[in-house]
Amino acid sequence: MTSNYFRAEIRAMAGYVPGEQPQTSGFLKLNTNENPYPPSPAVAAAVEEALRRGLQKYPDPVAGAFRRQAAEVLGVEPDWILCGNGSDDILTIATRAFVGQGQMLRLPYPSYILYKSLAQIQGARSEEVHFQSDWSLPPAFAKSVEDLRLVFLPNPNSPSGTIVSRDVILALAEELPCPLLVDEAYGDFAEFNCIDLVAKNEKILVSRSFSKSYALAGLRFGFVVAQPHMIAQLVKVKDSYNCDALSIAAATAAIADQTWLAENRGRILATRKRLTEGMRHLGFEVVDSHANFTWNVHPSQPVKPLYERLKQQSVLVRYMDYAGWGDGLRISVGTDEDVQTCLNRLEAILS
Repeated sequence: MTSNYFRAEIRAMAGYVPGEQPQTSGFLKLNTNENPYPPSPAVAAAVEEALRRGLQKYPDPVAGAFRRQAAEVLGVEPDWILCGNGSDDILTIATRAFVGQGQMLRLPYPSYILYKSLAQIQGARSEEVHFQSDWSLPPAFAKSVEDLRLVFLPNPNSPSGTIVSRDVILALAEELPCPLLVDEAYGDFAEFNCIDLVAKNEKILVSRSFSKSYALAGLRFGFVVAQPHMIAQLVKVKDSYNCDALSIAAATAAIADQTWLAENRGRILATRKRLTEGMRHLGFEVVDSHANFTWNVHPSQPVKPLYERLKQQSVLVRYMDYAGWGDGLRISVGTDEDVQTCLNRLEAILS
């Protein structure tokens, strides 16, 4: 069989399955945490200018223009930043750089399921440490064990939207024997971030995505902030030209427009509140979210049939079932109109 050509780790793994991306129109998509609004107008202008200059030459391999602009916004130096083809690329680079075959990667559970896949691809082990019932981290998350080489901490977390405090993260970094990558894919929607903590402990790295808050999921761009000597080693692992000229131009323009970001964030947070209150009114238990989605469980109603009924009505939400934890609906924050449509249809289904 041709499958025998593949490494045993690849044959054994299930593989990461992204949220549904229907290729036909007519769906209301509230399942993959995309931004419902178009990006800053500066993005289109920057992409047009990059196209005018031409695409026949390779892009800057370290995305220097972005690093300089981001450094100004974030209050760090450019050599504290490494760019990637989406933040998933950053997670891959970190896993390849820190975790060898047979060594261990730790992640909280439930959280981003790609983390475990990255360990499997690397031929490494993964340790899932369960959140406590209030979505706080147990003491075991900081425990030092043999061959532990990297810890991922999504903050805010998915699917819950919950957040771990800065004090806890600093304490974790002090106790852990390895790097702690704080995945802030949804960080712009939270009340605080951890970028300044990078300077306090070399083991702290903070990754960011442009897919959510900057409305550039279709472009693919992300970055990580770490101390320069850490960045210098990570650069060795990345693909030679992992960010193309168009994504560099777009991301540079996007992060420069902080006025747009603040306005967009305000809209998302207002609608998030409306979604949270609406789902609670329908009888769901909804933990307070610091992201652009909510996690919704029902004390008496099975939720998978609700997901299926919504899909039949062309409304996509994300049904997620975590073994040993439970299931729920993760619903992205769309426009006010999107959210009201979802709430109305759920109310009709439940009635």
